[in-house]
Amino acid sequence: MLRRTTAALGIAASALLLLAACNPGTSPVEDFAGVPEEYDRASEDPESTGMQVFWLEEGGKLAVTIWGSSSCPWVGTDISVTAEAGEGNAVEIEIPPLPDNVACTMDYAPHTTVFWTPTYVTTTEPLEVTALEQTVTLPVK
Repeated sequence: MLRRTTAALGIAASALLLLAACNPGTSPVEDFAGVPEEYDRASEDPESTGMQVFWLEEGGKLAVTIWGSSSCPWVGTDISVTAEAGEGNAVEIEIPPLPDNVACTMDYAPHTTVFWTPTYVTTTEPLEVTALEQTVTLPVK
């Protein structure tokens, strides 16, 4: 009896570790100047919003590119699901305000923040991405 209980506890612990590994974090994976070189699908042209979103790595990652000052780029710090797949399929990217006491260049350059695609959204529905009070729609991958 003790052997079965120990085995069952071991299996349950392994399952929890696997589930934790499948649930990506909400912090960025990376950020860089420019736009992604290779991507699976992109949102519409960023002219009207100053933002473009990309599916990367077969939909496993989501890249958000925002145009602004190259010396003071907009960098995402967190991603959260605001509507799960089947109920709107939407995320919001948290971006802190730019510092007031720093001189920023007046150029217009892209900067990209990459996140793991959250567990509760899907690549098989259009994804609404909101950042800096702008929303763009990323088409189905």
